[in-house]
Amino acid sequence: LPVVTIEHAEAAVPLAQALLRGGLSAIEVTLRTPAALQSIECIAAEVPQIAVGAGTVLNSRDLEAARRAGARFALSP
Repeated sequence: LPVVTIEHAEAAVPLAQALLRGGLSAIEVTLRTPAALQSIECIAAEVPQIAVGAGTVLNSRDLEAARRAGARFALSP
């Protein structure tokens, strides 16, 4: 499972597409940057073939925000 930290949301879809072309079916986007939730939202909407999840989920607010953005799974340290 690739774990990525995305600094700029415009990089999210091309990254997800490249991972999908490489044979991967899931991606974890860490919630460590201001662009994380928007990145999850973009991937979920534009690359539905890849399961996008949220990582570094620290509390229930993070979990709910990730769910609203389209995350299909969440991981907590």
